[in-house]
Amino acid sequence: MIKGHIHSMETFGTVDGPGIRFVLFMQGCLLKCQYCHNPDTWALNEGKEMTVEEVLDEIEPYLNYYRSSGGGLTVSGGEPTLQSHFVAELFKEVKNRWNLHTTLDSNGFNEAERIHQLLEVTDLVLLDIKHIDDEKHIKLTGKSNERTLRTAEWLSEHGRSMWIRHVYVPGIHDQEEDLINLGRFIGTLRGVEKFEILPYHQMGIYKWEALGKDYPLEGVPSPTEEEVQRAYRLIEEGRRQTAAV
Repeated sequence: MIKGHIHSMETFGTVDGPGIRFVLFMQGCLLKCQYCHNPDTWALNEGKEMTVEEVLDEIEPYLNYYRSSGGGLTVSGGEPTLQSHFVAELFKEVKNRWNLHTTLDSNGFNEAERIHQLLEVTDLVLLDIKHIDDEKHIKLTGKSNERTLRTAEWLSEHGRSMWIRHVYVPGIHDQEEDLINLGRFIGTLRGVEKFEILPYHQMGIYKWEALGKDYPLEGVPSPTEEEVQRAYRLIEEGRRQTAAV
């Protein structure tokens, strides 16, 4: 029987997809983002082992809220595609039993062709693009952005719905050229229903400290509303330049 390594769960999520959602956070991530607010999810073999049935039992009491709000199930992490077989089974079951909407919150680092069985039962992908500049992406996360951008292109080519999300850190994401280039890339994609900037916050610092890790962004402030709005304007300018027809 397949089991998943689960970090935590939330029964009334309102930001990780449409409507009210059950949000399941999986263990394991290959990216090591400097701003990560859940570094305790990085290790794949930690967390609580659960079967698909055990997760379904957690979801069932709240079904009326998810259905009436147009919500459903979101699986996040960590990086849920590292446990793609488990998540695919879970998505199949919530669709077969309850016809629930399914959302995958991913950094896109896993290759889409390898997880196509999961994507077949996924209604919406929340794709996190950490940085459009590859060198800066490597510095920020430890990995290239090449796979993430390929995943975005695969989703676009296969007619999949996605929301693109971008954490904004002052001093890391404020270059005009980078923001316009991000917009240009998004503009080439079909199926992007929403784009969101997630302002950086320091709420995860205590977890780094608890794990005995040095926090890489010590002293970096959250962006101002003006900085966020400027980023939206520049990204939108780039999107208009190359909007997919």
